Amino acid sequence: MNQSESQYEPDFPWGIGVFDAHCHPTDTMASIADIPRMKATTLTIMSTRADDQDLVFQVATQLAKESGDGNEDARRVLPCFGWHPWFSHLIMDDITPSKDDQKEIDENTKKSHYSRILKPSPDEAFTSSLPTPIPLSQLLSETRSRLQAFPAALVGEIGLDRAFRLPQPWTQEEHDARDGAMTPGSREGRRLSPYQVRPEHQKAVLEAQLRLAGALQRPVSVHSVQAHGAVIEVFKGLWKGHERKVASRRERKRRHSHAEAHAGSDDEDARGAQTSHSAGTREREALPFPPRICMHSYSGPAETLKQFLHPSNPSDVYFSFSSVINFSHHSDKSVAVIKALPDDRVLIESDLHIAGQQMDDRLEEVTRQICEIRGWDLRQGVQQLADNWRRFVYGDALPDSSNS
Repeated sequence: MNQSESQYEPDFPWGIGVFDAHCHPTDTMASIADIPRMKATTLTIMSTRADDQDLVFQVATQLAKESGDGNEDARRVLPCFGWHPWFSHLIMDDITPSKDDQKEIDENTKKSHYSRILKPSPDEAFTSSLPTPIPLSQLLSETRSRLQAFPAALVGEIGLDRAFRLPQPWTQEEHDARDGAMTPGSREGRRLSPYQVRPEHQKAVLEAQLRLAGALQRPVSVHSVQAHGAVIEVFKGLWKGHERKVASRRERKRRHSHAEAHAGSDDEDARGAQTSHSAGTREREALPFPPRICMHSYSGPAETLKQFLHPSNPSDVYFSFSSVINFSHHSDKSVAVIKALPDDRVLIESDLHIAGQQMDDRLEEVTRQICEIRGWDLRQGVQQLADNWRRFVYGDALPDSSNS
């Protein structure tokens, strides 16, 4: 599909509600002014590193004031606070047992940290070019405060990445030529070094943020590149002891027969109310894992879905797709995954670093692609995707929507 095509038949039903599950508009702050004029209903905007945490907070605060509406669906942006694996080397793990409890981070601590968590071990020149790391305890404290300021905020973008390498230090020529409109801190086209963050350190940073999401019962947006098995293992470690009981086929048949025999009875109504109450109570518990997980721009194989979607998993797992990632680099694999997913676990995203018309175009493009793959009527598909986003963000406590 040609992205430049702006006229489609039938007309795209923006009025139903279109929700971008993952994007980064604060990487181009000049584009934030375009958000109120966008056709998309809500942008779920991610933070990734030290440079954008406060920007996401400020944008969400400002746009909430401008909307002046308590309706959740009136939100133009939904903020997410988290630390991306590409920047996990900038975090020093001071909370895992057996780690040194460093009250202050001096130059020797900095060298020791980078030597321990990078592979191959970096030379002194490269280490000197890196900033002083931030204690993980400080990251968690600051993230908690931001999340508490926004009761619906998510944790993200977090995750694991086995493919990325740290960029080389800026050369003077690169620094002089950099685009001043871009928020600092990202790669921005620099050459890559041979250095990677060891998986054990990435996992420690990821797990700590998942536990925080569990404590506050917030959904998460997860990045995974060449690491789907490792991500599942982290989830399973946190889920252990909290698995949902999976009824056997015989039990399901017996319950079905019993329900038919007592349909409409006061006893059945009472049991249903009790079950509903128990589910609501569980949702509010402080648990070591998030209630809902979005695997963003999912690039894994369809076969792995069974592990993410196993009925015993106490977290509900969703999968979001973007035209810029899934239909550029993983097209055949993504089509197979989208066909294999349940209707209610599919989300859309732009994953763009700039808001405005381009983001709207990407959302329309990926929505049409998914509707075609799944055989959905366009209006049916837009409604399904909108309902899925609301359920991912709010769980069973769905806000009222006049557009649905």
